[in-house]
Amino acid sequence: MLYKYKGFDKTGKKVKGTVNASSIEEAGQKLRNLGIYYEGLNATKEFSLESLSQRQMDATMLSNFSKELSSYLNSGMTILTAIKLLENQHEGEKRYVSFLNSIKTMIDEGKSLFNALNAQKVYRLPDFFLQSLNVAGQSGKMVEVLTNMSEFFSAQNRVKKQVKGAMTYPTIIFVVAIAMTSFLIAFVVPKITGIFEDTGQALPPITQFVLDLSDFLIANYIYLIVGIVLFIISFKVAYAKIDSFHRIIDSLLLKTPVLGTLIQNHELGRFSYILSLMLSSGVAYAQAVELAKTTFANHGLKDLFQKASIKVLEGNKLSNALQMSKGVKVKRNFMQSLALGEESSEVAQILENTASLYSEENEDKLKLLLSLLEPFMMLFIGVVVGVIVSAMLLPIFTMTQGLN
Repeated sequence: MLYKYKGFDKTGKKVKGTVNASSIEEAGQKLRNLGIYYEGLNATKEFSLESLSQRQMDATMLSNFSKELSSYLNSGMTILTAIKLLENQHEGEKRYVSFLNSIKTMIDEGKSLFNALNAQKVYRLPDFFLQSLNVAGQSGKMVEVLTNMSEFFSAQNRVKKQVKGAMTYPTIIFVVAIAMTSFLIAFVVPKITGIFEDTGQALPPITQFVLDLSDFLIANYIYLIVGIVLFIISFKVAYAKIDSFHRIIDSLLLKTPVLGTLIQNHELGRFSYILSLMLSSGVAYAQAVELAKTTFANHGLKDLFQKASIKVLEGNKLSNALQMSKGVKVKRNFMQSLALGEESSEVAQILENTASLYSEENEDKLKLLLSLLEPFMMLFIGVVVGVIVSAMLLPIFTMTQGLN
């Protein structure tokens, strides 16, 4: 795998480029051997027909794979036997069977589970998951790490389902509001327009605005729909492929009131949980930080912890490294909890509690936001319909008064 880096050489000159390595730790070691002090090191997104056919393995599948494999290994089976048994149990799932067959073939050839998973081309797997298994294979704690990974992915999937379920009702209300507004403007308003045109009287400003809006939407609805679809597709592609654009959006999201707090709680909670799992599994602190930082999806936090992890490899505490590194301002209670854990040598336990705290805090905030969102959506529908009805009735009342 190729990793791109930027940093300084022995003379202090800025350098950047790529290095080929099987893991991010190996890439870092190669750069240190070359006398390059890197401040950024990330896996490149390689473009190929195989990469296009790859699909991200979802949290449910990752959880089940880890749980079943750990169960078989715990019963005394070899990895190869366990994979063969998994393959027989999932005969109806063609893609998953292809994935299992691929890693079975490579393990049968003498490769480790980590190397087999890293080399297969069926699914894209999280880097921290792969590196955790790499460490587990070296330390002999494969069952424990797989069990921990299963619990982690199961918890992540549960949170995702809760959020989706909570957003269903507000989304339905929003869709109904848009559909109702579109129906009124496209079909009801034009029919009433004919009545006003025959009278030849001046229309109230609000009525004229609604009529102009109706004419504009009817004449340009195809362009508007195509434009919205193209904008969404362009935004998604730019966010996924253009690194600078991704960073700008992530930075703006972190600065957004309420949403920024929710994002940071989720990201720091996930990092805390993974770091706690790694330390409980016997992974060295510096290496655990290096693995856990790959869980960040937000580039602002990811860059900050990337810089801090380099300082941790040099012997600094993570809490001190985060304070020394420039970038996103991390929540104070996280910094205090981390510093306390490092001082008391109970980082794993304290970070596990921190992850639970952030999960509960986000759950409470989401419930509050969604409880406020529902009446707001109803109010939005009422205001829109009220404006349209008022715009149509005002001229009629004016006409009636004129006749009287």
